[in-house]
Amino acid sequence: MKPEDIIHPTSSGLYCAPGDFYIDPHVSVDKALITHAHSDHARSGHHNVLASKETCDIMKIRLGDEAAGSFQCAIIGQSQTINGVSVTYYPAGHVLGSCQILLEYDGKRICISGDYKRTPDPTTQSFEPVRCDLFITEATFGLPVFVHPDPDAEISKLLQSLKANPVSDHFIGAYSLGKAQRVIALLRKLGHEDEILLHGSMEAICSYYENCGVRLGQLANLVEAGKRRAEGGSIVIGPPSAMGTKWVNRMVDPIFAYASGWMRIRQRAKRAGVELPLILSDHCDWPELQQSIRDSGADEIWVTHGSEDALVHWCQSQGLKSRPLRLIGYADEGD
Repeated sequence: MKPEDIIHPTSSGLYCAPGDFYIDPHVSVDKALITHAHSDHARSGHHNVLASKETCDIMKIRLGDEAAGSFQCAIIGQSQTINGVSVTYYPAGHVLGSCQILLEYDGKRICISGDYKRTPDPTTQSFEPVRCDLFITEATFGLPVFVHPDPDAEISKLLQSLKANPVSDHFIGAYSLGKAQRVIALLRKLGHEDEILLHGSMEAICSYYENCGVRLGQLANLVEAGKRRAEGGSIVIGPPSAMGTKWVNRMVDPIFAYASGWMRIRQRAKRAGVELPLILSDHCDWPELQQSIRDSGADEIWVTHGSEDALVHWCQSQGLKSRPLRLIGYADEGD
């Protein structure tokens, strides 16, 4: 049996024919296996969802308890069978609860990476390489130009700017799920114990991370804090979309930062009006993608959402059978 007989791309997303389920579908389906809770992978309206407990919980926080007809929590590393297909979830290291999904059927092992990173992150389980015959990998930063710097060094830039500009608030654009909590944890790691102010949209997810044992320290809503603070000098974290709204007027002489792997591209930072670009990615860079493919041991690689052609070309140069999937509906919300 060929891999295409087990799993293949459709207009709704990746479909496992013998198991009769989809992986991260972008339309409502009967059975959906979800890799993580970012909105381009986890949508509402599915009849049945299988995901890690954290992903199920975060989907309910973000989309409501009725986001799916039913939720089933996968136990990491423990296999279950769906219509004869063995399904096992493994840590992906992208955000809290993010997983790769291993399918085993007719002697074939197929691993779908979802979004993933290999850099250590105190807010989520570390990526675990999975041996397989076919590896379906993302390629968000699948170009040689993308080599991510040390995260501590990037956060140190923020702390240095805060020290040099003690009366200015520093606003960090960071996505509400994963990136915001990682930035906070890195700040705490480097000794910043002051209260960090948040956009209201981030409070529920930060509280959930705390309940899962991720230490984030003293946090407060910017609006509420504004009623009691007389001066600036705080770190404020909010979604990137907040940069162009009246909400920023609550800050004192703000300096704008943005935490994303895309800050490697200077024109992106310039267009966004970012004064302090922080190259901090929750996806693999080019060398990490190559290493992950080697670690999988797979002799066939399918590439999705990102710089597909470049990574496919590299795989073929290594003697690996490879193809781009051209799936639609996936963005870079996690970065």
